[in-house]
Amino acid sequence: MAVFQRICAVLSALALNVARVSLALLGLVVIYGVVMRYAFNDAPAYIEQVALILVISVAMFGAAAGARDRGHIGLDTVIKMLPHHARLVMTVLVDLIGLVFGLILLLGSYEMGLSTLHDLIPTLGISEAFRYLPLSVAAALIALFSIEHMLSIEWKAPEPSQEA
Repeated sequence: MAVFQRICAVLSALALNVARVSLALLGLVVIYGVVMRYAFNDAPAYIEQVALILVISVAMFGAAAGARDRGHIGLDTVIKMLPHHARLVMTVLVDLIGLVFGLILLLGSYEMGLSTLHDLIPTLGISEAFRYLPLSVAAALIALFSIEHMLSIEWKAPEPSQEA
């Protein structure tokens, strides 16, 4: 289990770094596009498409890293008030929902990628399926991190002094 957790930690760090680099590139691309449009009256046609792919990458890889860190929206206040066993059940339920979400997103993005495989983004000259690549990778990571969370849950009863 420790090896699996280390692999997930590395994948999460990698996803977060991809999101960071994508965000930095997005800023540069947008600044470049604005300068070219308003200073030189010569806006490159590909700027919007590159920015769109970078926005998708920032959002999805950031979401995947946040899912591993349990950075999603939750009702922790309510969950903490529950008895130990109920808390564990709710934690597993949240992880199952994350797993199902990740798998549905993976399947949907894979199907969309396949359906657009032979269409080109005219300004970039690459397949439309490329738009769905960050979505598919991030969805697989979300599902993987949900599995990691479920495998790390210990069902043993806590000591009475730990129950708050």
